[in-house]
Amino acid sequence: MAIFRQYIAPLLAVLVFFFALVAVSARIFLPSDMAAPAPIEEIGVSAQPTPALPALHNSAS
Repeated sequence: MAIFRQYIAPLLAVLVFFFALVAVSARIFLPSDMAAPAPIEEIGVSAQPTPALPALHNSAS
């Protein structure tokens, strides 16, 4: 168990850090329209409410 705590766990933490660093740094090489943050509000899409199931309304009684 000491081998895991001394060698494997720190190595996994460093690998996860470098993977995240590479994933975030990859935005530099994306086209300019893809490197922008995602829009907060939907553009040109109308959301339609989904009908509720009848069983959900009758469960309270």
